[in-house]
Amino acid sequence: MTLMPDKPGDKSDTTSAALWVVLARAYRSMQTFVEHSIAALGIGLSDFMILEALLHKGPMTMSALCNAVLITNASMTSAIDRLEEKHYVERTASKEDRRIRLAQLTPEGATLIKRLFPRHLKDLDEVMKDIPAAERAELRRGLKTIGLAAQAASRNPK
Repeated sequence: MTLMPDKPGDKSDTTSAALWVVLARAYRSMQTFVEHSIAALGIGLSDFMILEALLHKGPMTMSALCNAVLITNASMTSAIDRLEEKHYVERTASKEDRRIRLAQLTPEGATLIKRLFPRHLKDLDEVMKDIPAAERAELRRGLKTIGLAAQAASRNPK
């Protein structure tokens, strides 16, 4: 699916429905790009996202990881099992509450994600190189506003 450029002076491109279509197409295009970019690094997308979250946020509970990387609990358990088998992640008991299990990077996992993450950033920067910083900031604010509005509306259906 390709994104079509806006037609100058076409006000229909600012309707909520048109914005949704552009957002959905942009997301699908970025998702496909990121999946290919991560696959070229020799790792699956969900494994990469888990390792990246643990790198930047530190040890996390399974439910916190699910929320951070948008993976279901059942899929997360399988992914952590797989990453444990590869010696990239380990489960440990929380020091505050031994009933709580945390997933954390092993030294091997930290080495791997520290090597892969800069390449991922470089790939993303290449895709977005023509978007000026001010426009990126405006886009981020707008997307966050849309996300929060949709989240609120889904909690309070009419």
